[in-house]
Amino acid sequence: MQKTIVAALAVLASACFTGCGDGRPTRVPVAGRVVIDGEPVRFGMIKLSNPDTRAASGRLDGEGRFQLTCFEKHDGVIPGTHRVEVAATEGIDDRTVRWHAPKKYADQSTSGIEVTIDEPTDDLVIELTWSGGKGPFVERQ
Repeated sequence: MQKTIVAALAVLASACFTGCGDGRPTRVPVAGRVVIDGEPVRFGMIKLSNPDTRAASGRLDGEGRFQLTCFEKHDGVIPGTHRVEVAATEGIDDRTVRWHAPKKYADQSTSGIEVTIDEPTDDLVIELTWSGGKGPFVERQ
């Protein structure tokens, strides 16, 4: 009886890891943090994109930490190689934004960052730099 329960739990855990039979692609949980010149990026969003799959994204917290969501909250990312974008912005008012990282990181085509995800991880670190510049900076629209 106990072996049957253990086997049933193993099957259930396996099903949840591969998408819980929801008909969607397999996802793996991914969490981590974003830093700029060694300091946490405390505002903004991170997004991982692959042209062949659905993107995954997450909001940065006050310590630069994130958890990725693809279909449902914190379900992770579809395994593969993804381009990364970090839109590190903080709205000040309707027409003013504070950028906590260079704008180039806010677009996957200019960020220059790619990651390969093939298994669950809770310690993915995305490293950004001001490249000799200084920030944050404020932009009025």
